[in-house]
Amino acid sequence: MKLPFADAESSLDILREMWRQKSVMAALEVMHQTLGDAFQITAPSFKPVVFAGPEHKRTMLVSERHKFMWRNETDPVCKLLRHGVLVEDGESHDQLRAIMEPPLVRREVTHHIDTMQRATDAISGRWQDGETYIMLDEMRKIALIIIMETLFGVDFLPDLDRMWHPIMRTLKYISPGPWLVWPKAPRPGFRSDLQALDDYLFGIIKDKRSKMKDLGDDEQSSILNHQSFDLLDHLIDAGLDDDLIRDQMVTMMIAGHDTSTALLTWVLYLLGKHPAEMAQVQAEVDAVVGEAMPDSDHLDKLVYMDMVIKETLRLYPPIHVGNRRAETDLVVDGYEVPAGSRVMCSIYLSHRDEKRWSEPDAFKPERFARGKKSEVPPLTYIPFGGGPRNCIGAAFAQVESKIVLARIYQQFDLELLTQEIRVYMGATLEPRPGIKMRVKKRKSSSL
Repeated sequence: MKLPFADAESSLDILREMWRQKSVMAALEVMHQTLGDAFQITAPSFKPVVFAGPEHKRTMLVSERHKFMWRNETDPVCKLLRHGVLVEDGESHDQLRAIMEPPLVRREVTHHIDTMQRATDAISGRWQDGETYIMLDEMRKIALIIIMETLFGVDFLPDLDRMWHPIMRTLKYISPGPWLVWPKAPRPGFRSDLQALDDYLFGIIKDKRSKMKDLGDDEQSSILNHQSFDLLDHLIDAGLDDDLIRDQMVTMMIAGHDTSTALLTWVLYLLGKHPAEMAQVQAEVDAVVGEAMPDSDHLDKLVYMDMVIKETLRLYPPIHVGNRRAETDLVVDGYEVPAGSRVMCSIYLSHRDEKRWSEPDAFKPERFARGKKSEVPPLTYIPFGGGPRNCIGAAFAQVESKIVLARIYQQFDLELLTQEIRVYMGATLEPRPGIKMRVKKRKSSSL
């Protein structure tokens, strides 16, 4: 059976909605409503298959996952990450993941909570009472400082201004653009920024190797078996060469910080739009954390905040689509998928499917109240992917988001000034404009 695609009349509706909302996501929603859970986009030189149903996800992520490859050599993300774990398949992926997972499980991530607190304070401590800030930028600064220190042992704050432009250009390099329809489109202006990022990371690797070389075997073993270790220590200890280590560092730096940036910003936006829910979050932080620093003992007690984070991930999943390439000719739910096809697993459409969610566009944290797990349809809520290749940083993101948000709401009242936003499909799903908020020091806070 051939996949449905938009006819001339439907195409006009799609274009109108995309123009009205200034968002590609709006076009995908119209296609989903018109064509169903499986359809094909038929733009010139860009004809991906899009799947949004839970049965499709089970096929792609679990039962036949080995037939859907992550690596697509024509995509800029592969050119940037090279052999990063995110774009590797088969044995290569499994070996890298086995090396990288141990320092990213929750019990290890909690060792870095003090770093997350300090990073939050380093940026929010600059906020002036009554002033306005772009929260997308502020959350990015916090996320970058956290990812660099916790995973690579680098104090990034002194380098933040110098590396800001190369990092932003790197994100632009892998964001959707003309290359989707013209894979060999020239990409002028990126080389020097990508090189600057590479030089910076190779410098970190060199310094780390030098420090580890100066340690005795017993001292190295102590580092790797106690909470003073980091991901870079593991990569070096595993015997990876500098190029392969660089690829994992770029992967974790770019993917890790950008997803956290998007999640934190969307939470601030949604709570700014919903003052009652924001007040409930603040009341919970006051009751659970009080004037202490948020720590691991508080994580599971921030129940309502957890519900807010999960609902934010439903409405605005930072990784909104999973891109794969069909390794062979396939039949998925009766639909023919030729070998080599780009196959897109749409997390965003699943999370807003009116057939499976009540009031899918509404912000309702109570959906994720404890004890209501059965009300979340299987494989329709997958903000961190699913199956054996679910997001390697999922535990990290969940700890980080609670600590950062608890620390912010502990100290500040935030007033949303940006009322109209559009959902922008960049390297992750982010709000445009970047959410203006006026910050005010809480009178009840002496922190």
